[in-house]
Amino acid sequence: MNAIDFGAPNRLADDERAGLPPWTYFNKELFQIEQDELFRRHWQLACHVSDVPQEGDWTTFDIAGERALIVRGKDKVVRAFHNVCRHRGSRVVAGESGRCKSAMVCPFHGWSYNLDGTLRAVPKAKTFPKLDPVTHGLVPLEHEIWQGFVFVRFKPGPQGSVANLMSPHEKEAAAYRLAEARPYSPQTRDILEVNWKAVRDVDNEGYHVPIAHPALHDLYGQQYRDGRPSDGVSRSEGRITGVSPRFWSVRNYVKHRPDMGHLPEEAKGRWVYLGMFPNLVIMLYPDLVGYYQELPVEVGKTIQRMAYYAPPDDRRAAKVARYLAHRIDRVTGAEDAQLIKWSWESMQSSGFSSMILSDLEAGVRDYHDTLRATIPVAALVNEPAKGQVETINQTLLATRN
Repeated sequence: MNAIDFGAPNRLADDERAGLPPWTYFNKELFQIEQDELFRRHWQLACHVSDVPQEGDWTTFDIAGERALIVRGKDKVVRAFHNVCRHRGSRVVAGESGRCKSAMVCPFHGWSYNLDGTLRAVPKAKTFPKLDPVTHGLVPLEHEIWQGFVFVRFKPGPQGSVANLMSPHEKEAAAYRLAEARPYSPQTRDILEVNWKAVRDVDNEGYHVPIAHPALHDLYGQQYRDGRPSDGVSRSEGRITGVSPRFWSVRNYVKHRPDMGHLPEEAKGRWVYLGMFPNLVIMLYPDLVGYYQELPVEVGKTIQRMAYYAPPDDRRAAKVARYLAHRIDRVTGAEDAQLIKWSWESMQSSGFSSMILSDLEAGVRDYHDTLRATIPVAALVNEPAKGQVETINQTLLATRN
């Protein structure tokens, strides 16, 4: 993997310095294409296996009009289904998580399903034709468990298996014993009144860290690197300097973090971020791991979902380090929220024509290139006429093929 650091950045050619055209951030027709081509057809991280630790435990995940249900069966196997009753399409379970003893019962008409998804019982069954328990059970959802994280995909798509996509990072991630981690704090869902791509843009480069994130800069110094993506997966890292931190959280984090003996020496002093296209980042800190992802709701509304997990380490120093790492992230997130809003607002301004990217923002360029390759109409400088975005995109795809 080629690394970019502040001392020796990879050079962008002059014709590679423009980002996506502004119209792509507020066009409703493009947003609908993104829903299908990006979020239904690419892997989405739904949960961690520790979110459903016992038989009958379930959790849900919604995105792009789709509804996933992840449940642990009586045989301890974690399965994924569409959260759609086979009768009238109601949600089989409501809410974000819960537990059922032996069956999931639809709240609409009481159809019930076993924990393996098979149909269990139907009220007034004689009023229906004969129903097969498997054929009329919950519809299975393509899923894959990687390092304890449960991924789902609602429709066939261009990505290979999660294991293949993450294979360059398998050895590094395995050292963190991710599958053994347990929930650290309640999952958060922050509503951002912006287009989801504006969130990705801020997150895809470290150029802004020294100015916008003084605490992170305090932690990293100039020791931050962005890696170029491979098969839609990128790796970035910040190396902990421990050089006279100014901020209380950073100073005490550096001072009190314990030696995490299960990690190789080089991993003990860095924060690592693995980004998977189109909307996921997995965080690997020595004492805390987790993820965040964008869930597009409307063209100008996004939910940023975040969850943290901790290794099974009850030492006081480990607890202190986790608290402080979490605190630093919360501060960073609040700082980013304002930058994201300003960036998105500019896309609708008559005074803004296009981005001018630094070599240190190659991650933004790489991400935009992947978007343009997936949805070619997004490469057009001028916004298509109303009602023409889908037609033009299909024409461009056909021409490419």
